[in-house]
Amino acid sequence: MKLKDKIAIVTGAGKGIGRGIALRLAEEGAHVVLNYAHSAAGAEEMAGKIRALGRQAFTFQADVSKADQVRAMVARTVETFGRVDILVNNAGIDPHVPFLEMTEEQWDWIIDTNLKGNFLCSQAAAREMVKTGGGKIIIISSIHSILTYQHITAYATTKGGLNAMTRQLALELAPYHINVNGVAPGAVHVDKFYSVVPNYDPHMFDHEIPLGFIGYPEDVGAAVAFLASDDARYVTGQVLFVDGGTSARMFLGVSEKKTDLLEDVKTLEKQG
Repeated sequence: MKLKDKIAIVTGAGKGIGRGIALRLAEEGAHVVLNYAHSAAGAEEMAGKIRALGRQAFTFQADVSKADQVRAMVARTVETFGRVDILVNNAGIDPHVPFLEMTEEQWDWIIDTNLKGNFLCSQAAAREMVKTGGGKIIIISSIHSILTYQHITAYATTKGGLNAMTRQLALELAPYHINVNGVAPGAVHVDKFYSVVPNYDPHMFDHEIPLGFIGYPEDVGAAVAFLASDDARYVTGQVLFVDGGTSARMFLGVSEKKTDLLEDVKTLEKQG
């Protein structure tokens, strides 16, 4: 096990990719603090699975855009385990809002959660890591940091900012033996698609992905586990794209199924 008895905090661990990350870290031997904002049931369920593996786990509700709540989460972690070895900044929101219709309140909500939240969590955790000689911070970015589509202006902006934050924090924290890296997922199958995309099928995007299949949370979890381990001790300031090759592909013309895909995206946007 690459992370035996390491102490990890995973934000946004109540559903989707966060659950996959938390489980993989536990499978590699880590004890895990599962943060959530609203998905208490999902976080508790995953905590139970982690305990069944023989690891320790507890859940903590916190809005990552609120400094006092972030500090309380990190303080509880240190009180319980004595330190923080790994922080995975996964919490984020991605509402689809046309740029010309976006309100200031919507912009602030997305920026505060996705960008400010990463700042607050990273700073609070890093301050504890400095005391114990180092650690690993992994920021979950997105393929939308470099490739995007309509109606996610604020979301794509935050993800581009997170790539820059990854490089900046890597430089600032290197003297303290804290590695900072990012993971940028492409299309990843999560349960929310069943409720927002009519007739959703995990394979509906396969023809758009060079490897020919959609990713799963465990694929992202595997990348995070590598970056959190000593195998990545000489890796910092990097953003690893876990996207089946999508970011390597040049899109010219329209594929036979491209029209259907765009219609699915439009439907997703309408349903928020």
